[in-house]
Amino acid sequence: MKNPLKFLQEVKQETFRITWPTKKETMMGAVMVFALASIAAIFFLILDQILKFLLNLVLTINF
Repeated sequence: MKNPLKFLQEVKQETFRITWPTKKETMMGAVMVFALASIAAIFFLILDQILKFLLNLVLTINF
């Protein structure tokens, strides 16, 4: 097992190597997530309406 102080020093060194995204990159990522979630929501809304229509069509057929 390593010395706890040496471990903390290594953790500190690693934190300096982190490259954080810029504000522009973060905003672009958030916009992309929002756009794709909106597209998925619209797709599933349309799919749900089509399936509802087809199910009502099948259930209302009288023989």
